[in-house]
Amino acid sequence: MSSQVFEYKKQILEHHLDTFGHVNNATYLELYEEARWDFISEHGYGLKEIIERKQGPIILEVNCKFRRELVNRETITIVSKTQAIKGKIMTIFQQMIKDNGDIASEATFTIGFMDLAARKLIVPPKSWMDATGAE
Repeated sequence: MSSQVFEYKKQILEHHLDTFGHVNNATYLELYEEARWDFISEHGYGLKEIIERKQGPIILEVNCKFRRELVNRETITIVSKTQAIKGKIMTIFQQMIKDNGDIASEATFTIGFMDLAARKLIVPPKSWMDATGAE
């Protein structure tokens, strides 16, 4: 499957840090989510559309690997790409890349697409596929 690659730049700030002076493990998931919201919103399927349509993505599973620590005031690029789509389920692969090119983290998210009124997974509409860069 070929899909679009999205890039999101972010500076690590003091509130991202734990008592060890580096980014806390749970904060990585927040940063990945921030990047996903950015690219889906920019491509026509943000919070407004989710509320109006009562349909949106839910995380079913995540596998996150920590490779290099991230520290205060460091700039990273979060790269995101839809890897696979099978029926109601898709996987999105994301990486946090430091300015020197080192991979700080990588994560694979298994995502379902939910009808919020019926409370069940549904096949994603074309507008969602377009927003995630899936082809």
